[in-house]
Amino acid sequence: MVLSGLAVVAYKHFEGNISTADFLDGPRPPEEIKGPINVLVMGSDTREGANGKGIGGDTPGLSDTTILLHLSADRKFAYGVSLPRDAMVQRPACPRKNGNGTDPGGLTQFNAAYSIGGPACTVKTVEQLTGIRINHFVVVDFVGFRSMVNAINGVTVCVPSAVNDTVGHIQLPAGTYKVSGEQALDYVRVRHDLGAPTGDIGRMKRQQTFISAMIKKVVSAGTLTNPVRLLKFLNAATNSLTTDPGFANLKQLASLGSSLKNIGLDNVKFITVPWQPWPEDPNARVEWAPTSSGLWKLIRRDKQLTPEFENGAVTPGSDSGATAGASPSGTPTTTPSGSASGSPSGSATGTQSPSSTPTQTQAQKDAAAHAAGLCT
Repeated sequence: MVLSGLAVVAYKHFEGNISTADFLDGPRPPEEIKGPINVLVMGSDTREGANGKGIGGDTPGLSDTTILLHLSADRKFAYGVSLPRDAMVQRPACPRKNGNGTDPGGLTQFNAAYSIGGPACTVKTVEQLTGIRINHFVVVDFVGFRSMVNAINGVTVCVPSAVNDTVGHIQLPAGTYKVSGEQALDYVRVRHDLGAPTGDIGRMKRQQTFISAMIKKVVSAGTLTNPVRLLKFLNAATNSLTTDPGFANLKQLASLGSSLKNIGLDNVKFITVPWQPWPEDPNARVEWAPTSSGLWKLIRRDKQLTPEFENGAVTPGSDSGATAGASPSGTPTTTPSGSASGSPSGSATGTQSPSSTPTQTQAQKDAAAHAAGLCT
């Protein structure tokens, strides 16, 4: 009886931690197939970091990470698609989150949607660009994220070379080691010293490997069978979340976690949307490649990833975890002359047809992984 009562108290406490926000009114894409779940996961840097300048030197108030998570209707596979914050997109009109009227939208950087209209505007932007119906959204406060990492006693990462990011005030030693707290946050946020001028692409790959390793550790027996560790993690997680009202209860969130576990971690993959340098500013901005339309069609029709999109995917079931190195899945696109587009250097342009995806050598994969700040 006492344990049952404590469980009820804990349940109510955790649910009370979760903040909520609504979807925007207006027309939305239809669901082409009933059963799959599409969740838009956003990492928010709206709270200032320890240095008072935003985490990693970024401007507070922007969505630093966006992943579109697709769970199949039969719950046999799932994949997450990272969307570059620096991608130039056509954003729809959205009510300003400060209540001061409506912003007309237009061509802008993707993460401006969050800055202007919050998670609801980001959802509307993704739905308009992809035609995919978003069933739920989750915003994770990155300052709370470090508490989640602490609750599971850290995550092991591999940094190929020492980092001295003078813009973000981040220093990381080279090597394989466990990170927690501020150092874990630094690892997933650094973008000014590792990788190429379009450093957000490499950062997304590190985030994918880190999240994969984190998922693996959370569903492991070491966490699920350790009541103290599990309670700490749940408290940290719920304190970090803002969701749509339909997702703001532990039963729904637990169902999502259970689905991922039942799917099997080997059948959960993380990729990056196909991209290419933005012609107007190729060294600092990107845009979604035309081939991304094929990826959105797979999601709308609840299909598994095909090889051209699966190349370089990160899988939580991999033994390598956050030390894995593979080419960013959005990178290799082939021009008629055979040059690469969307590579971390951002030096060439072009698009690819699904049938023209090149087979990368191990040396090319290792080079791309190193550029993304991953060990091989």
